[in-house]
Amino acid sequence: MSLTVYPPVSPEEQRRGEDESQQLELQWLLGEFQKSLMSLKEGLEECAALLAPKEPGSTLVLSSLRSENVKGFVTRVGTKIVKGDIHLRLTSLPPNTPRTQTNSNPSTHLSFAPSPTAPDLVLPQLFAVRSLVNDSLDIIDVSRWAGQATDASFISGQLRLLHDNLANAKAYMKGPVAGQDETIPGCEWWTSSVDARVFQPPLPDHLSLHFTIQDANIVLTIRTLAPTSPGGTPSTPASDSGFSLSGFSLRNKLLGLGPRAPNHDEVGQIFEWLGKQDVVVREKTRVETGDPSLMSSAAKLSALEHEVGKWRYNLRTVMGEEDD
Repeated sequence: MSLTVYPPVSPEEQRRGEDESQQLELQWLLGEFQKSLMSLKEGLEECAALLAPKEPGSTLVLSSLRSENVKGFVTRVGTKIVKGDIHLRLTSLPPNTPRTQTNSNPSTHLSFAPSPTAPDLVLPQLFAVRSLVNDSLDIIDVSRWAGQATDASFISGQLRLLHDNLANAKAYMKGPVAGQDETIPGCEWWTSSVDARVFQPPLPDHLSLHFTIQDANIVLTIRTLAPTSPGGTPSTPASDSGFSLSGFSLRNKLLGLGPRAPNHDEVGQIFEWLGKQDVVVREKTRVETGDPSLMSSAAKLSALEHEVGKWRYNLRTVMGEEDD
C-alpha cells in the first residue's frame, strides 16, 4: 500500500499542515483538561473533607502486639490529637499507679489534659498534607479562571505544580524512609516529641512520646532515655552498665539475672534531647493504629497524582517536548 499523498504537496505545505494539525490537537487537549480539572477538584475536596477538623473525630486504639507495654487510645480531630489515655508498662519507667488487689501490674498512666500553657498536639505530616491539598485547590482555580486556559505553556506549568504538590502529599502520608527523615516534617523525635505539659501528670524528664504517620497509620513511638556520662558507653549509660569491681553485677549479667541489655535499632546512638543534653535510648517501643479516614485520603492522593502525571505526559508529547 502506498502512503504517497495525492495530489503531491511540497515539503513546506506538508510541514504547515502538520503544524496546523498539532495546534488543533493541542487546543482540543487543553479543552479536555478544563473538564478534567473539575473532577480533580472534586477528588481534592474529598481529601480536604477527610482531613478537616470535624467532631467527634476518629478515636483510635493503641495496643502493643504480644505484650502489655502500651494500652490506651487517642482521638484525632483534623490534624491534631485532642484526647488520649495511655498506660505504659516499661521496665525502665517507674510506675505512677500503686499496686492494688484489682491492679496487680502497676503502670504509668498518662491522661491527655493539656495545661493552659501547653501547645496543641499537632501532627506535622497531616498539617503539611492539608496545606498541600488546599494549595492544589487554589492552583486549579487559577488554571480555570485566570484567562489563560488556552496557553499551553501556562497550563503545563500549572500541571507541574499540581503534580509536585500531590507527590509531596503522598510522600507525607507514606511517612519517613530510612535515611531520609529530614524530608518529612516532625520526624526528628529528639526535637519534636510531645510537650511534657500535654499529659497529666506531666511526662517525666526522660520519657519521649513521638507521633508520626507511616503508611497512612498513626504511629506512636515511646522511648525512655538516659543522659550520657563519662562512666558509660553510648549504648550503655553509667547507671545501666552492669559492671562492678566486686563482680556481682557482672555475674548477674552472665547468669541472665541482671537487667536486660538494650535491644532496639538505636542502640549506640547519641541524641541531643530538646537541644539541652545528650542522651541515649534505654528502651523503645512502637505501636501503630489504622485510621480509615487517613487511608482513604492517601489512596485518593495516590490516584490523583497518577492521573495528573498522565496529563503532563500527554501535554508534553503534543507540545513536542521531552518528558521529564
